[in-house]
This record gives sequence, structure tokens and C-alpha cells, in this order.
Amino acid sequence: MQTSSSPRKILMTVDPIGGVWTYALELARALEPYGIEVAFASMGGRLSRGQHEQVVARKNVRLFESAYRLEWTENPWGDVDRAGVWLLQVADRVRADLVHLNNYSHATLPWNAPVLVAAHSCVLSWWRAVKSSDAPTRYDEYRARVAAGLAAADLVVAPSAHMRNTLRFHYGVDCIVIRNGRDPRLFSPAEKLPMIFGCGRIWDQAKNFQLLDQVAPQVEWRIIVAGDTRHPGRERVALENISHLGKLSDREIAQQFARAAIFVLPARYEPFGLSALEAALSGCTLVLGDIPSLREIWGDAAIFVSPDDANGLSHALNNLIADQELRETLSSRARARALQFSPQRMGQGYLAAYRRCAQGDLPQTSEQRPSIAEEVAA
Repeated sequence: MQTSSSPRKILMTVDPIGGVWTYALELARALEPYGIEVAFASMGGRLSRGQHEQVVARKNVRLFESAYRLEWTENPWGDVDRAGVWLLQVADRVRADLVHLNNYSHATLPWNAPVLVAAHSCVLSWWRAVKSSDAPTRYDEYRARVAAGLAAADLVVAPSAHMRNTLRFHYGVDCIVIRNGRDPRLFSPAEKLPMIFGCGRIWDQAKNFQLLDQVAPQVEWRIIVAGDTRHPGRERVALENISHLGKLSDREIAQQFARAAIFVLPARYEPFGLSALEAALSGCTLVLGDIPSLREIWGDAAIFVSPDDANGLSHALNNLIADQELRETLSSRARARALQFSPQRMGQGYLAAYRRCAQGDLPQTSEQRPSIAEEVAA
């Protein structure tokens, strides 16, 4: 399936902390039938044993691991610069003919290949969504480095139209939209239990687990969450009213999705939301933060609640608990919508983007294809 205009060897930056890891593995799997080899250059911390096993399971993935700090962490720039030297060495070693960055500032390096930047999130938009203000001056260097990286990239990709608009607002850059995907074979509904489940980086204020902890005493069903409570370099976040399972493996998370009747993510900021996609594929009813990106992705297939509305969240959860028919209707809608966010669709989108980079056909357009909402309506 390989064509002469397609890159054969991709250098892709990844990190083991959040959804980028899941996204990168899924994309590598989707690209494998096209004969594309992917070299993961991992930064941000050492991989877990499970993550190493995931790499071994991918025939077309080769891993280069480091612990250089990521550009969104505190005072990272010495590490970021050292990582740049290392990344150029890795690119030469694997003879990369395209560089896919899941971060920003390294796009300014003197690469010998076209550069695509995938914009999964950014500190400036996180701060505005979570803190309702502009990021403080201590992020001025971050702002400058991200802007320079976006300007240097041959092509920029966002996972949602809302994230595309965010990049325009903060950095004046345009991009194409390629939505993330997940393999539905990894998730399947089981007999649903009277249980509400949430997962993610619990330390991240954007996920808004604090609101969930606040309303738990008013909710009739047990609320269970999974994820890391410790911010890198900071103290743990305490949870008082909800059950915390700790940081689970992907298989364990899938088991929780399969059993949970309701998935809840009252997010303040979520440029796409892979956990909601996985929950929907598992037959969960979705209760999500009422923010533009999640509205864009899920439309009428979820219940939306303001991230500041504790009463609204407890009411929405209790209303679903009392109404099995509504739960089943919303669950069916969510799963049908989730099936459209396939790895094959994502892989084809990126393959086309890679070819554009390789051919130098790079006028920025606002959309790669019609939106999911438009296709559903059709």
C-alpha cells in the first residue's frame, strides 16, 4: 500500500504522561498497513513496564527513550534544548523522512525533513479555560517558543475545530483538523452495574475532578475514579468522597468502562477527550463538561453540565440513575457516534497530511474533510 509520495520513516515525539501516548500508539497501528515505520522519541519521564510492552507489540514502532522535561513543566528550557540535540541525533539514526512532533518548540530545529506539529493542547488555552485569565508572565518564554514552533512547522494539525480556533486566537496560526480515533475492538460493553466512573489526570484542574468529589455525597450511586493524583514535581491531590482506584493499566481501565453505566468528565478544558471516546465505545452514558470542544465532538449523544455547576452535575447524575430508558438511549447514541472516530479514518487523515508535507503541497486549510457533525446529519 506504500506509494512513492508517502514518507516511509516517521520520527514521532511522545510522552508517557497523558493521552498523547495512547494517540501515538493508535496512529502507529493505523499506519502499519501502509508500510510506515515510526520511531517514538519519548520525553517527560520513564515509561512503565506496560508501556514498554505496548511498544514491543507494535511491529512498526521503534522506541528511543529519555527523561527530558516537557515544555509545559516548570523551568524546562535547559532540558528542552538538550532534548533538541538528542532528537536531531535520533532523526539521523533512523533516517527519518518526516518529523511528527506532538510538542511545539522543537519544530524550530534544523531538521533534514518536513515537520508536522500535532497540537493536542497548550498552556495558554488551558490557563484561559481553567483560570479564566491570561497565563502569567512566567509563561512568556513558553508563549514565544510555541509561537516560533508553530510558525516553523510545515503543517499543523488539531484534533478538533475548537482547538484549531484556539491556535488562531493565541498564536495567529491556521491548521487542518484530523480527529483522533480509537479501535472499537479494545472496548466492549458488559453487564452494566449501578456505578459512575471517571478517569484521567486527577491532578489536572482541567479535568475538574474536584467538582465530582464535591457532589459525590448527593449522588445515589457510587462514584469511582482512576488516574494519577500527583502532579509532576508537586504534591498529591486529595479526594475525600469518591473511591480512587489509583493509576490503572489500559486493560483495567477498559474493564471499568465495560461495567460502568455512566461515565463522567466535568472538564473545563479538553481539546478532544480520548477517555470519553473510550467510554462511549464501552456503552457508557456520557456526562461531560459543557465546553465547546466536547459539544463539537458529542452533539446530542451526551449530557452536558457547566463545569461550575455542582447542583447541575448532581441533578444530571441522579436523573440518569432514575431513568434507565434515557441512559440506554444516550448510550446507544454515544456508541454510534464513537464508531465514526475510527483509527482507520485518523490514519488516512495523517497519511494525506504526511504526503502533503513530503510533496511540499502546504497551503493551510481549515478542514481536512467535512466535520463529523455534518456527516452524521447527512
